[in-house]
Amino acid sequence: TAFLHGDLKEEVYMKLPPGFESPDLSLVCRLRKSLYGLKQAPRCWYAKLSSALKRYGFLQAYSDYSLFTYTNGKTQINVLVYVDDML
Repeated sequence: TAFLHGDLKEEVYMKLPPGFESPDLSLVCRLRKSLYGLKQAPRCWYAKLSSALKRYGFLQAYSDYSLFTYTNGKTQINVLVYVDDML
């Protein structure tokens, strides 16, 4: 479900889903959010995740852009992102 929440920045259209009846066969759907299987989905999800982590005070490492670190006193949190998993 992670890939379903990314905001699309470009216009993406798809055919009407099965079960949706319309007399006009030329109608299509414009997507506002990414869908699983869409080639833009991983990029949209990562952009949303990284911006949220940065808003919470995490710093993105320059040596590995998938590593985010948060430090507050003696507390340190490291988040390593790989595709759609986090460690």
